[in-house]
Amino acid sequence: MESFFTWETLLSYSGATLATALLTEFVKDVKPLSRVPARLLSYAIALVLMEASILVSRGARWDEMLMAVINAAVVALASNGAYDAVKGSAK
Repeated sequence: MESFFTWETLLSYSGATLATALLTEFVKDVKPLSRVPARLLSYAIALVLMEASILVSRGARWDEMLMAVINAAVVALASNGAYDAVKGSAK
């Protein structure tokens, strides 16, 4: 294994969810981003990751780019739910 993530991995549900959760947790306390609600931030991160993955892996296909808007919501919600589950079990 050369790397933890590849562009193809980021196109999978689990890869996108994990990357979104990690990046959201990493950047949510950065000064300019700290005012953005975490759920909105995770959606933006998921959308950028998915759009970039599609562009790099397959090229700009408008149908996939449009579906990424919806899929990013699913990924962001899963990412937020996983974080809430881990945070709740740590109490």
